[in-house]
Amino acid sequence: MKKIILFSLCALLALGASAAGKKKSGKKAAKAPVEVVDTVSVDTFSYLFGKVNTTGLTNYLTQRMGVEEAYMDEFLKGFQQPELTENDKRIKARLAGIEIRNQVENQVITQANRQIDDSLDVLNKDLFIQGFMDGITQSNMTVSMDSAQNIIRKQMEYYQNARMEKKYGANRIAGEEFLKANAKADSIQTTPSGLQYKILVKGTGEIPQATDKVKVNYEGHLIDGTEFDSSYSRNKPATFPANQVIKGWTEALTMMPVGSKWMLYIPQQLAYGSREQGKIPPFSTLIFTVELLEIVK
Repeated sequence: MKKIILFSLCALLALGASAAGKKKSGKKAAKAPVEVVDTVSVDTFSYLFGKVNTTGLTNYLTQRMGVEEAYMDEFLKGFQQPELTENDKRIKARLAGIEIRNQVENQVITQANRQIDDSLDVLNKDLFIQGFMDGITQSNMTVSMDSAQNIIRKQMEYYQNARMEKKYGANRIAGEEFLKANAKADSIQTTPSGLQYKILVKGTGEIPQATDKVKVNYEGHLIDGTEFDSSYSRNKPATFPANQVIKGWTEALTMMPVGSKWMLYIPQQLAYGSREQGKIPPFSTLIFTVELLEIVK
C-alpha cells in the first residue's frame, strides 16, 4: 500500500514540478501564453487526491495479498473499521495459520528434503507438522529444544555426508587406491596423518613454524593429471601464513627447509574433504609440486 500511495504522490508532485519548470524557462525568449490553472477547493482536492491513490490497488490486493474481487466489500468494511474486534483477531490468527501451514508444506519441508536427498522425499510430512504444532504449544516436551536442535544438526551432517558420498564417493575410493599404490613407489615417504611426499630438491634453509608467512611456487593436479592451479603459470609466487592453508600443506611446510622442492600427495581428508573447491571435486586426493622460496619476515 505504501508503494502505491508514494507512487501516486510522486506522480502528482512530478507534474507540479514540471509545470513550475515551464514557468521559469525562457527568460529572454518570446512571451509564452499565460497558463490558466483550474483551482479547486481543498475539500475537492482532498477527495480527488484520495481517489487517484487507489490506482493499481485492486491488482495489488488480488495478486499480492490474495484478496478475491468478489470480497472487495469485505475489504472496504475492514478499511472503514478503526480497530480489530475480538472476532477479527481470531480470524487474523486463523489466516496466519493457513499462510504458515502453506509455507511449511510447500517451502520448508520441500527445501529440507532437497538438502537431505536430491531425489527422495525423506521427511515424514505428518510427523513434521505434528512436531511443528507441538513446538508452538510446548506440548510433549520430553526432548528439550536444545537437545532437539543438537540431534537435528548431527542428523543433517549425517545426511549431508551420505548425500556427498553417494555423488562423489568414487573420488574418495580412487584416491585411496592411488595412495595405496603410490606408497610403494621409490622415495615416497608417508607421515602418520597419511600425507605422502617425495623430496625433489633438499633445501638447507630454515624450517617454517606454522605461524610463519611463507613464499612458495607450486602446481596442483588431480590424480588423473588435471591441473587445477599453478603459480608458475601466473609467473607470481604465492605468499600466505603456513597455517592458513589445507592441513596437508601446513604439515608439509613445517617440515620443509627453505630451498626445498617436494612432491606432495595429499589425501582428501587433509585437503578439501567433501567441499567442492573450484575445479577440485569433493573427496579428491591432490598432487602438488611445492617449492619453498623463503620465510617472509
